[in-house]
Amino acid sequence: MIEEVRDWSVRRWGLLGLGFGVLMMAVALGLEHLAGLEPCPLCIFQRMAVIAAGLVFAVAVLHDPGGRVGAALYGLVSLLAVGTGIGLAGRHLWLQSLPADQVPSCGPGLDYMMEILPLQQVVATVLTGSGECAEVGATLLGLSLPGWTLIGFLVLGLVPLGLLARALRRRRGYRWPGLTERD
Repeated sequence: MIEEVRDWSVRRWGLLGLGFGVLMMAVALGLEHLAGLEPCPLCIFQRMAVIAAGLVFAVAVLHDPGGRVGAALYGLVSLLAVGTGIGLAGRHLWLQSLPADQVPSCGPGLDYMMEILPLQQVVATVLTGSGECAEVGATLLGLSLPGWTLIGFLVLGLVPLGLLARALRRRRGYRWPGLTERD
């Protein structure tokens, strides 16, 4: 089984990542539009990280490079997007764990900030957090939505790691220069 997974193409890894990213977005949009849970600014940034990873996976599927360099490139770029999502979800969980007296005050909505502030200031404001990001809106099995999102990003992170492992493994029959059969 492990040998089979190790031989997966970049396209197969990309399809796996793209499919899981679509599932994560479907859950997020379902919670917003069907359950009526309004996303906070950090939730929206986490969605952007899922979309960024999904775009990298989609390009990997379409390109399907056969070589190790392509697998490494798609693995690194998608790992950057997934790592950003992990950081954002972790920050969100940290804000939710703060005592009530240390929670930042609620700020303006993301749409309003995007209209009046420069992009760097919007990003800084969102990452600093606001009271709305610290609210625990819903839980499932005792875990808040950012906790589930963090788990989703960790699972999604297996795809870039698989791509990187594919790029780093030696080709069958490859011998290191200078080594003999008995080395």
